[in-house]
Amino acid sequence: MPLWIVYHPPNTFDTHEAKEAFAGDVTNIYLRTGLPAFYVVVKFISVDPSNVFVGGKLKTDKPFIRIVIDHIAFHSNDDTVMNKRTTAVVDAALKPHVADKGYDWEYHIDETPRGLWKINGFAPPPFKSEAEKQWVKDNKPSAWE
Repeated sequence: MPLWIVYHPPNTFDTHEAKEAFAGDVTNIYLRTGLPAFYVVVKFISVDPSNVFVGGKLKTDKPFIRIVIDHIAFHSNDDTVMNKRTTAVVDAALKPHVADKGYDWEYHIDETPRGLWKINGFAPPPFKSEAEKQWVKDNKPSAWE
């Protein structure tokens, strides 16, 4: 599961359309790798600017977007080339929604071991396996072991 948690001030990502467009672009990152769409979860959490401090200072000059990304289904295994490729894809997805709007922004990507992950009680099948391809086709988890 890629889980994206987007911390943002009010008046950013404030419409259903803006959230849906962002979530769609994020989902497309993972669809291109062959993952099921339902693996991708994007949560928008509005944070009042009076609760955001950067470098110990209140951050009010322009919107600050902080994104926490958790990769479970896919890992770069600390491969420098893969990390650069991954961050380039993330940067491209963020560009129209964050960078082009002039917001300040930051993200990081954690990688959780697959063995610590379940969906509806099912351990996900191995990456690109026949069982995972079935999950992609069905766009939902099912028993496979």
